[in-house]
Amino acid sequence: MSAVPQTQSPVLLREDRAGIATLTLNRPAQMNLLTLEMLGALQAAFDSIASDASVRVVVLAGAGKGFCAGHDLKEIQGLATPERIAGLFDTCNRMMLSIERLPQPVIARVHGAAAAAGCQLVAQCDLAVASDAAKFTTPGVSWGFFCSTPGVPIGRNLLRKHAMEMLLTGDLVDAAKALEWGLVNRVVPAGDLDAAVAELAGKIAAKPAATISAGKTAFYRQMDLGVAQAYELAGGVIAASFAHPEGREGMDAFIGKRAPDWKR
Repeated sequence: MSAVPQTQSPVLLREDRAGIATLTLNRPAQMNLLTLEMLGALQAAFDSIASDASVRVVVLAGAGKGFCAGHDLKEIQGLATPERIAGLFDTCNRMMLSIERLPQPVIARVHGAAAAAGCQLVAQCDLAVASDAAKFTTPGVSWGFFCSTPGVPIGRNLLRKHAMEMLLTGDLVDAAKALEWGLVNRVVPAGDLDAAVAELAGKIAAKPAATISAGKTAFYRQMDLGVAQAYELAGGVIAASFAHPEGREGMDAFIGKRAPDWKR
């Protein structure tokens, strides 16, 4: 008798409770990388939630040790051509913009590392609650591809000099500094993270839905005029950097677990 083949669990989990939809990135062994499959799952979830009146708040979480490590460099390397790489970033940009355009507020629940596009995801959410063990970084510059797309929401959340320090150095930012700089709203002990997220989500869910939706829309319209154009520009820049010889060398080095050789 042959064994029944094991089906892979969904890349994105959804749980609805008391008006709060929790979306959990569910590839813990891969640090919840934003592959095309993951981006598609997130886009489908946001599109569904946008017209779901039963959902008052969305919580975005990650399974495993980390929140999200950004894009999958092996996938980008395999895309090979500038046009296909640009297509990946167009897909990601659309998903990120969906968070801002969603009628419901989105809270990032950050329990571990959020790197590159994972840090972008935190910054793109309306609110973020972090464990004191969380770390944030935009390390692309160290590997030959400047984190220009993460720079769009990071630059709109942090003071410019703080944003540029993250983008230009690629250094790790701990939870305390992320709170000080405005990347997250609250930092709590790891054991208190779920309660803190639930408290904040519940407080917002109790408010009138139409008021919350209209207020969120108006806030972003008056604060971030031109964000779509910024994403278009940044998407072209980051796609070109991955296709550039420096970006290719950086990917080879990162995947090969070696230091990049910029003279190649």
